[in-house]
Amino acid sequence: MGLKKLPIRLKIMILSFGIVLFSLLIGGITVIGNIYHGEEEQLGDRGLMTGRIVANLPEVKEGLAKPNGWEVVNPAVEQMQTVNQVDYIVVLNMNRIRYSHPLEHQLGTISSGKDEGAAFAEHSYVSKAKGEQGTAVRSFVPVMNEDHEQIGVVIVGNMLPSFPAILSSIRLEIMVISLLILAFGITGAYLLAKHVKQQTFFMEPYEMARVLEERTTVFQAMHEGVIAVDRDEKIVVFNDKAKEILGIHQEVSGKLLKTILSGNEIIDHLRKQSKKFNETVRIDDRLIMLNRIPIKVEKELVGSVVIFQDKTDVTTMAEELTGVKAFVDALRVQNHEYMNKLHTIAGLIQLDQNEQALEYVFQITNQQEKRSKYILERIHNYRIAGLLISKIRRGEELGIEVTLHESSQLEAFPPMVNAHDFVRILGNMIENSFDALKAYAIQGKHVEIVIIQDSETCILEVSDNGKGIILKDQQHIFQKGYTTKGEDGSGLGLYLIKQIVTRAEGMVNVHSSLHKGTTMVIKLPMDMGGRTANEVIR
Repeated sequence: MGLKKLPIRLKIMILSFGIVLFSLLIGGITVIGNIYHGEEEQLGDRGLMTGRIVANLPEVKEGLAKPNGWEVVNPAVEQMQTVNQVDYIVVLNMNRIRYSHPLEHQLGTISSGKDEGAAFAEHSYVSKAKGEQGTAVRSFVPVMNEDHEQIGVVIVGNMLPSFPAILSSIRLEIMVISLLILAFGITGAYLLAKHVKQQTFFMEPYEMARVLEERTTVFQAMHEGVIAVDRDEKIVVFNDKAKEILGIHQEVSGKLLKTILSGNEIIDHLRKQSKKFNETVRIDDRLIMLNRIPIKVEKELVGSVVIFQDKTDVTTMAEELTGVKAFVDALRVQNHEYMNKLHTIAGLIQLDQNEQALEYVFQITNQQEKRSKYILERIHNYRIAGLLISKIRRGEELGIEVTLHESSQLEAFPPMVNAHDFVRILGNMIENSFDALKAYAIQGKHVEIVIIQDSETCILEVSDNGKGIILKDQQHIFQKGYTTKGEDGSGLGLYLIKQIVTRAEGMVNVHSSLHKGTTMVIKLPMDMGGRTANEVIR
């Protein structure tokens, strides 16, 4: 069994046990450190007190004045060492000659301690020194004669206890505290794990994560829009289809519903506590088929969910007018074009003109690569670039030269416009130019596309040298259902463009002259009240 699938009770108990052990370790180190430091201070103070007593002994003062004074000093000091229970006492004269020492053969020798210097300047202090037997706390006290002149130094040494010794002295307390903490920790961990298990419907964390992933995937895969809110009207679920239908282009999870859909009729449906199925409502210009279901847990209302689908044919027709139809036509043109080229290559091979056939293949490939490279260097989105390539090929079939101006550049979409909207706008503009040129008998039919973008504005411009639009039609071309194409027109293309531009707070202008051509210019802001541009994803 992997760590991921360990029961949550066991995980919490292991975690709690580890925290308890770590706490015990840190607490123990802190306590022992304080004990060690306190013991050091206590030994230092006791050494100073013992040193002052020894420094005031008459035998010590008299002995330090004699050449062989250690014969008098050492016995008196040994007695004081026993009485005061210190590890050793050393008495030095001003020449650092030992007059008292635990080892008899050291009497009369010179001391070379590195921490003794300050003591010969009438200073009393405590220092630590490491030796073969461990660390000693050494207390230094000057010896003064009757004339208040320093005649020697008393050094009192006490060995610091080791950590094992300190632990041994408090082992009973440590055992009792450890057992109590472990008992309470394990019991608390078990009760907490049990409570968590009940609150999560007896599911393990990895099972909950899997259910959440599956639920999110299912919601995102649905062709219907799904919105769910909790009792406080905070958004719990808002899938991509719902964002697409309602024109939402931001992350909404956890936000209040009214801040995202202010004034939208869907809010009223989410607030109702009754079930409703297959209800048709109008949201802006869309007909929506809506199902509403309140969410209850143990008969208590905890939220609401609506599932809706766009029943209008606007999106379908728009896609046919722009992207889908254009791509299908482009594939048909490409198939026809490639069949002709394949027949040419096959003929050259049958004529045993292999080198010319190979040269022809390289020429075709080079032309395609140059065209694709030229467009992709300027348009940093594959869908838009693909649309332009398909329109160029479509234009070749119709005898229309379609060009992308060399100054064109697209790196990011405006805040309220996505790739689908951009395809819809650009596709409709180009198709309108094609329609203006199809039935117009002139030489050198041409459509020029310009896409210019900076930090403030994105400009789309499509110009043609077609028949133009008469003045009275220019006033109505953006009205829904109005068309100048007769039965072949739907009256939706320019209407959809106007809707997108208005939503994005942009502007659209049409400049047209009869028999001279038409130029349509769309300006979209790249910054709308703090909303920055959408990143272009290839």
